[in-house]
Amino acid sequence: MALMITDECINCDVCEPECPNDAISPGEEIYVIDPNLCTECVGHYDEPQCQQVCPVDCIPLDPARPETQQQLLEKYRIITAA
Repeated sequence: MALMITDECINCDVCEPECPNDAISPGEEIYVIDPNLCTECVGHYDEPQCQQVCPVDCIPLDPARPETQQQLLEKYRIITAA
């Protein structure tokens, strides 16, 4: 699944630089995650880095975008041309 940022986001700016796929960007009110670029850090790290640094725990899995580990790995390969 892609991750999402909920409205509990406090715009602390720590998640954006942690994303290896540049999937996180400032939105109109809070940061947002581009689901087409989010691989949950599959291919880069063992755990999603944005979740690790988020001080308010506002980055859950997006239930509207279910993806298997294999799908996330394939997306990683496409994004990185690996």
